[in-house]
Amino acid sequence: MPLPRLALLVALAMLAFAGNSLLCRIALREAHIDAASFTVLRLTSGALALWLIVRLRRPAGGALGGSLPSALALFVYATGFSWAYLQLSAATGALLLFGAVQASMILWGLWRGERLGIGQWGGLLLAALGLAVLLLPGAGAPPAPAALVMLLAGVAWGVYSLRGRGAGDAGAETAGNFVRSLPLAGGLALLAWPSAQLSGTGVLLALLSGALTSGLGYALWYAALPALRATQAATVQLSVPLLTALLGALLLGEPVELRLLLAGVLVLGGIAWVLLGRAAAR
Repeated sequence: MPLPRLALLVALAMLAFAGNSLLCRIALREAHIDAASFTVLRLTSGALALWLIVRLRRPAGGALGGSLPSALALFVYATGFSWAYLQLSAATGALLLFGAVQASMILWGLWRGERLGIGQWGGLLLAALGLAVLLLPGAGAPPAPAALVMLLAGVAWGVYSLRGRGAGDAGAETAGNFVRSLPLAGGLALLAWPSAQLSGTGVLLALLSGALTSGLGYALWYAALPALRATQAATVQLSVPLLTALLGALLLGEPVELRLLLAGVLVLGGIAWVLLGRAAAR
């Protein structure tokens, strides 16, 4: 793939991932919609968008792929993501989410017997220190329950990513998992119906999050992924919290506090150190 096209695909995909945090935060901060309804509409519109994209690419049809365990991981991620953004800023949520995704995948590699060098262990310690800086009680600390839920959402996305490794057609796998998550979304909708809070703006933001920044965003990412090495793909995703912080400050007026900046440098820098060290070792 030509480098300019690859760079454009990657940039658009990272903007889409950052856009998920922004759309969710706008919808929930302004009480346009409740977290459960946002999740249900996001998964539903994402499933439809991805199904259409796959069908346009494969007019002859065929199975979508995916699995129930992966669909469950996707559902846990999407539900936790929405609930946490009731209280977290866009930047804090994105940092916790992507930090947890990468950390869970690195820790799984260690569990499976992968070895790290001394420098890479230093990177892990830096990332852990950054998380402690962010979460320790004090001025500027995010609410602990919301932070823990976002970390759980990140672990769920890490599990989802690990299960999707080696998929022959990642787009079809993701479409299939979104479709398989719909019964779970339906159950959530029934449970949350008595307290559902919907407005036209909230519904629109949730649909955009599902169809545009999730469905189309994943399609762009999977189009770029074959041209990237695994470490490049993991490292470039670390740009999402930085993009989210910048866009959150510009579009939502959210302050970028010193605690968040320091935590971001430590977490993202530490994880990048581990990832780049793994690439060098190979």
